[in-house]
Amino acid sequence: MKITTQYVSDYEYKATTSEGHTVDIDMRKEDKVDQSPMEMVLSALTGCVAVEVTLMVKKRRKMVSDLIVEANANRRETAPRSFTDIHLKFILVSQDAELEELQKISKLALEKYCSVADSLKADVTFDCEVKR
Repeated sequence: MKITTQYVSDYEYKATTSEGHTVDIDMRKEDKVDQSPMEMVLSALTGCVAVEVTLMVKKRRKMVSDLIVEANANRRETAPRSFTDIHLKFILVSQDAELEELQKISKLALEKYCSVADSLKADVTFDCEVKR
């Protein structure tokens, strides 16, 4: 995996993969347009577990109408301002999935399959909700 990050302005950069996929990085405090690196880390976590949870729910032959993963995180006050704890809320919209099933799947996704979660030092907790 290779990423090249290029200067746009003092607080803006563009990161490009070797395949040409890009993401804009925005560290401005005002008039912010894109995500900061730490926001991207949190987005990467929610995206990673969302894919794993969705695939596991469908593998159990359950319907997925929607899946929302909300993340709330706290960071250290001093540099480096890494995440200390992250709480995720999985909201699955499904006609036939059960809450206990979603809880087991979410735990498995976080602890075994999500490489982003495994890369973080933060304490990651979660809760789940199933809506019909």
